[in-house]
Amino acid sequence: MDWTSLYLKTSGLNVFILGTGEVATRRANKFLDHGACVKLAGKNLDDELKDKGAILCSTQDVEELVEWSDLVVVASGDEKLCNHVSEISKDKLLNRADYPQEGNVIVPTSFNIGEIEISIFTNGKSPLMARQLRKKIQSIITEEDILEIELQDYARNRLKEVVDDQKERRSYLYEILDDEKINDLINEREIGQAKGYIDEFIRGLQ
Repeated sequence: MDWTSLYLKTSGLNVFILGTGEVATRRANKFLDHGACVKLAGKNLDDELKDKGAILCSTQDVEELVEWSDLVVVASGDEKLCNHVSEISKDKLLNRADYPQEGNVIVPTSFNIGEIEISIFTNGKSPLMARQLRKKIQSIITEEDILEIELQDYARNRLKEVVDDQKERRSYLYEILDDEKINDLINEREIGQAKGYIDEFIRGLQ
């Protein structure tokens, strides 16, 4: 398998998308929602994209757009133009919606539950199953799981103030994760009390 999952910081990233159809619009929304600067080359631009700051350009300007971009997304029905843009984008991050394996970046199906983002990649074998797996994952993640993540983040930051050793901090985080009192407070949605309980636990370490 040639692909490794990574998360790319897209705030301020220059993204050029060839195409303005359904797939191109979906890609544009994703990058705009994560702070990227997006320009699309095609015929028409969705009003929602305009409102988010996307810019419509001419397909005659693809060379300049590729030069401007950090990431190129090829999502047009014009195969000849797609191949041309891909060819001149060899030194860029390149996502090909038509032939993903010919690019060097995959945009997987992803979804958010609270502040948690989950991505699914089937190595190009079945986009349909990626969507089915998404439904299954969404059905088993509970509100309690999300609250537990919030508390673990809180505990981790508090522990960094008093415990220097990373392995020791991890051991304490496991204790907090398994603590029955904290789990009861999570089930009762008493997050403020749970944080107070964590504070008492950490004060006891000093």
